[in-house]
Amino acid sequence: MNVIAKFLAVSACAIGIASPLASFAQAAMDHSKMESAQAPAMTDGEIKKIDQTNGKVTIKHGDIKHLDMPGMTMVFTAKDKSILSNLRPGDQVKFMVLSEGGKMIVTEIKNAP
Repeated sequence: MNVIAKFLAVSACAIGIASPLASFAQAAMDHSKMESAQAPAMTDGEIKKIDQTNGKVTIKHGDIKHLDMPGMTMVFTAKDKSILSNLRPGDQVKFMVLSEGGKMIVTEIKNAP
């Protein structure tokens, strides 16, 4: 087999392998496809920022086991803006988050004891 034919054969195999991997990586970040492997549970976190007007809260959190999500800092949407009213940046909290329609929604949040 000549060099060009070998190159084309190897390239075709590489593309065939890489395409499904790219789709898998993109699907892994699509919250709408997350299924609860465990029953929902409260997660520990720290309030970093609150946007009361838009009902958004930035939380540095530990692993969210029921969504198979590692710890990170991210912005969540509050199901009801009023649950954010007594919180301040720096507060240690426990919160419940669910994936609804591809969005991460905080349904409950309270100061940690």
